[in-house]
Amino acid sequence: MNPENKKDLPKLTIIIPCRNEEKFIGRCLDSLMLQNYPKNKMEILVVDGASEDKTREIVKSYSQKYPFIKLLENPKKVTSFALNIGLKKMRGDIMMHTGAHSTYEPNYIAKSVKYLREYNADNVGGVLLTKPATNTLAAKSIALVLSNRFGTGNSYFRTGSEKPRFVDTVFGGCYKREVFEKIGPYNENLTRSQDMEFNLRLKKAGGKILLAPDIVSYYHPKSTLAEFFKHNIADGIWAIYPLKFGAPLFKLRHLIPLLFVGGLLTSAVISIFFKPFIFVFSGILALYLIVSLFFSFSIATKEKNLALIPFLVLAFASRHFGYGIGSFAGLIKLLIPSSKREF
Repeated sequence: MNPENKKDLPKLTIIIPCRNEEKFIGRCLDSLMLQNYPKNKMEILVVDGASEDKTREIVKSYSQKYPFIKLLENPKKVTSFALNIGLKKMRGDIMMHTGAHSTYEPNYIAKSVKYLREYNADNVGGVLLTKPATNTLAAKSIALVLSNRFGTGNSYFRTGSEKPRFVDTVFGGCYKREVFEKIGPYNENLTRSQDMEFNLRLKKAGGKILLAPDIVSYYHPKSTLAEFFKHNIADGIWAIYPLKFGAPLFKLRHLIPLLFVGGLLTSAVISIFFKPFIFVFSGILALYLIVSLFFSFSIATKEKNLALIPFLVLAFASRHFGYGIGSFAGLIKLLIPSSKREF
């Protein structure tokens, strides 16, 4: 690592929320063991949400070998609770939130701490390179969609950046401890989107969030189109529903799927009473399909595999329609509250 005096490096706490991650948690911990940051300056808190698979046994085997890895219990199962449990136990001067579905380049921690100091930032993150979870056309298409601007908008931590830049949020994040003393903990009303909501609070309070393109991690998303569609519905819900708990409105890119699905639904309903509106509905759908085919063909050509095209079209649709339907459901949930706490 950088020849900077290791004695001057801050103590760092890594918090990993997880539940039923037996397929991924080992890879995640292995990548953290390969970090070139001094191990005596690290503690890793794996906060398990009552896993029903072998996740806990795997983590325990690592903690026996590496005493700085600890297993904590999260009976509430929700990520926001897991993060706050970790915050209460952390001993480090810096908190790093990592995901069980991710792996990290060996210099990930060292560079995060370096940029945190150099830019006097409050939170630092890097680019998230999405990799297929399995070797199928569907899994490859899902990974490609999540790395494309048509699939993710201007989310720089997914699409990349040529130089360090200040942004509205990053994946995971490397935070100064005092940030949580100033801003407070994560919002435990949120089943998802807790990172985005926290970072918006941080920015509103004058905090600085830096994206550094040479800080690299790898993410393995859902591997089937059905799972991907379901996942995007939940993401869409939690792009809107946090408003119920005082969260600020998220960025425009989070609202576009809602506007798209809302436009389709509105034109379809109006066309029942006013037939010409069927052309509006058809026009929106046709334009979407043309744009989707354009991006799908471009990606498949770049990947030198035209067989990806139909899977890319379906993956884009799963992303946009799933997110839009979820956002619409979240909006309905806001307007018509039920007795249930979450989806």
